Amino acid sequence: MPRASERRSPAAQRHADTVRFVLFEARPAGLAFNQLVRSSELSLHQTRSGLACLRDTITEPGWPPLIWTRKDGYQFCADPAELQAYEVAVIRGKLTKIRRFITGTVAPHAALQPTGRFIKHLNTQLSSVESTLDVIADFTDA
Repeated sequence: MPRASERRSPAAQRHADTVRFVLFEARPAGLAFNQLVRSSELSLHQTRSGLACLRDTITEPGWPPLIWTRKDGYQFCADPAELQAYEVAVIRGKLTKIRRFITGTVAPHAALQPTGRFIKHLNTQLSSVESTLDVIADFTDA
């Protein structure tokens, strides 16, 4: 079965084109989600679908990366410092989710079933992911 990013419907692609057009028109400023919805004249669901499809396909035509910040909303960005700050912030968020998943679900499962093959494998893999994300989250240009 193809990955979700490979299952793009024609409707999602049309929504992505609309979102891309609106964001290119707004450059260099960004748009908050509600502004993007109003400007694109798409529904909330269609805008989300368009953003997801755009993120899946953005590298194919060579468009600049799409980021979201609280201050500026969604925008295309080519500034390396801004991109790195965004990427580190996303990694920190994912790291927090992984750590909470480990402490809230995986560790109690391991305590209930200490000899289980699956839980040992899961714990090993998640520890590896956690340490890798931790390295990235602590990265700074010195």
